[in-house]
Amino acid sequence: MQNILEFPEVLRLIEDRSAAFRAAIASAPDLDVQVPSCPDWTLRELAQHLGDGRRRQAAIVAAGPGAEPPARTDPKGAPTAPRDREALDAWLAESTGLMLDAMREAGPDRGCWTWWGRSQAPETSGALARHQIQEFAVHTYDVQLTLGAAEPLSTDVAVEGVDEFLTTVSATTVPWPFKPATIDLHATEGGSWRLTLDGDGVRCDDLAADAEPGDLVMRGAASELVLYFYARVPLDVLETIGDTEPMEQLAEWDPNA
Repeated sequence: MQNILEFPEVLRLIEDRSAAFRAAIASAPDLDVQVPSCPDWTLRELAQHLGDGRRRQAAIVAAGPGAEPPARTDPKGAPTAPRDREALDAWLAESTGLMLDAMREAGPDRGCWTWWGRSQAPETSGALARHQIQEFAVHTYDVQLTLGAAEPLSTDVAVEGVDEFLTTVSATTVPWPFKPATIDLHATEGGSWRLTLDGDGVRCDDLAADAEPGDLVMRGAASELVLYFYARVPLDVLETIGDTEPMEQLAEWDPNA
């Protein structure tokens, strides 16, 4: 798609967003407060999730193609991350470092297990790395929101994130069970995509400049689009033209159910 980054830039952005997450956690006066956008977790449990999750990703990449993934860890039942602030920061940095080391060792094209086998994204360490940028960016937003200082996602991360979400999370070969539809998405910073929802599944394509408008047209800042995709902001923050039902159905639909 139109915003796929080179592998070294993906890894750089992971490192950058990891540092931003750690800085947000370090600025929190209390890590035992609930996170409004992840209401089952405290900030400490969110940090646990990020650290444990990146260690799991490191193991997935290192295992290579065909290997079963290690079990997911619930932050509430996992071994506790360090409570000391400096130790927690070091543990989070180490978690990201382990994942990045595994990705550098594997390179972008090596196969590995992913949860998106029926999407348009390849099952490779490079695609897995690409998704990690959004993991860090959205959870940094969660921390900022908890602290009352939420900031938009940076433009480079957000525009890339729209493309990554549509091709990895939205796209599927599972037949669309509702009325066929087309959804056009426009980021105000640049970038336009079309989702086609029909009996062949959900496909994402770059939107041609001369294309007739789809059944639904959505427009907003790339950060607003990504945060909507991850249910951090409501649909009404975006400009919409047409019937919003297909997007609402897509948001609720689980093709693997």
